[in-house]
Order: sequence, then C-alpha cells, then structure tokens
Amino acid sequence: MTDANHKVEVDEATGTETTGHSWDGIKELNTPLPRWWLYIFYASIVFAVIWMVLMPALPALPFTNSGHTRGLLGQSDRVEVMAEVNRLKAERSAQAGAFVDASLEQIETDRNLQQFALALGESLFGDNCATCHGAGGRGAKGYPSLADDVWLWDGTLEGIETTLQHGIRHEEDDDTRNSAMPSFGKDGLLPRETINDLTEYVLHVSGQDAEEDAVARAEPVFQQECSICHGEDAKGMRSEGAPNLTDAEWLYGGDRATIFETIYNARNSHMPAWSDRLDATSIKALAVYVHTLGGGE
Repeated sequence: MTDANHKVEVDEATGTETTGHSWDGIKELNTPLPRWWLYIFYASIVFAVIWMVLMPALPALPFTNSGHTRGLLGQSDRVEVMAEVNRLKAERSAQAGAFVDASLEQIETDRNLQQFALALGESLFGDNCATCHGAGGRGAKGYPSLADDVWLWDGTLEGIETTLQHGIRHEEDDDTRNSAMPSFGKDGLLPRETINDLTEYVLHVSGQDAEEDAVARAEPVFQQECSICHGEDAKGMRSEGAPNLTDAEWLYGGDRATIFETIYNARNSHMPAWSDRLDATSIKALAVYVHTLGGGE
C-alpha cells in the first residue's frame, strides 16, 4: 500500500516509479513482474491444485488408511512397479524353463537362450564374481583372469559349470576341485638353498635370466618333488590345477622374490562353491557368460 504522505517519485534514468526506499543514495525501483512470468506462475498454482486432487499428494495424514491422499485417479507407482515385476517374472520364468532344460552347447547356438544367459550372467558376475576377478574377468593378483585362454582346471562349458558348482578347495564340498602345493620351506621339506635353486629353475623354464649352476642343481629336485603336478616339462597339469611354468602367465607374479615365496610358503587359494548360494539357472548362466568372455575352450 502506498503511503498517502509519500509522493510518487519517478526514476529519471528508467522512467520507473520508485518504492520510496533508498540506501546510500540508491533508490529501489518498483518494477512490475513481466506478464508472461505471472501467467506461468498462476498456471503453476492451478496445475498444482489439480494434481493434488487427482494424484497422491499430501503425506502423513492420520485420517487416511495409506497415510496420504490417494487422489481421484487412484494412481500408485508401487502397484505399477509390482505389476511390471510380475510381468517380467512370468516372462523370465518361461525363458528359464527352456534355459534349464537346454544343454550348454544348445544355449550357445540358440540366440534367444544365449542372450538370456549373457544378460543374467553379466548381472550375476558383477554381483558375485567381479569383486575378486575384476570387471570383465580381467583378474588380479591371486585371482585368475577369465578373459584369456589360460586355465588352471577346465575351460570348457561343462568344466566352468563344475568349478562354479563345487568351487576350489572348498572344505564343505566333497566334489570340489582340490589340490595342494606343499610349503617346501615353511614345513621344512627342503632347505633354503635348494629352494633358491628351484627358484632359478622356474625362472629358467619360463624364459627369464637365471643362474646356470643353480638350474643344473635344481633339475633333479624339480623332477622328484614338482613334476608329479607340474609335469616333467613344467607345462602344468589340468587334473591337479597345477599351472604351466613355461609361459608368461602368472597368478601371483613371476619375479624372483615372488617365485621364491610361492615355493617356500605355497599358494593354495580358495573359491566358494556357488551351488550353496545360487540356483541351477544362475550357475548355468554364469558358466555361459564366463565362457564367452574370451577364454572359453
């Protein structure tokens, strides 16, 4: 309201009336809001009122059964989400039935089953396996890469599924993949000097620089103590989960210090038996996904 005693003053520079307020010589202009802005503001108020009447809007009301106004349209996001979830479950149930009954080879040749397996397998891998094996199965120190063609046990579809089902060195599963490397130093099976020689031997067979005299001394020790699992040619044995020592693929590292530590203390890592945690459909989907990462046989 304009004060009756206040004389309306017009700003000379803009031609706009002032409010009569001033501070430090600066006068406040009484500039009206643009009409378009006012129309949008009023329309927003009208829209909000209509929305409040038609849709769920006011929360925490004690006199309503749901704790909020339901709206005249009775719309509910929760109901819609549940309906969509039930629809997807019904759709996937039909796919899952065909998926479980199909062999692993049939899944890889059937486009629909394969897409189902890859979508499900990728999700399961991210939730359960990527923590150790890395995104995309790239692996990490102590956790093998699943995206190459190097396998400790079995890289076939059936072999991967078996590994997933029963794990590796899983104490509570009688069918787990099991092998044990002796702790040659920690358990006093070999003297430290002999372990040093074996370290040089492993460096030699893997194509790295090594002391020739140590390699010669270690040759008969390797054949006596190590060849039963790694083979006479040191190329490993799948049946024992013993790695090939002649290539450049290393689970823990191929430098002199790491190889010595492996021989001295042994490496016997574990993998869970996923049959205790995942159903048959999930394990089969994971097997297909891992097989298609690039390292399947």
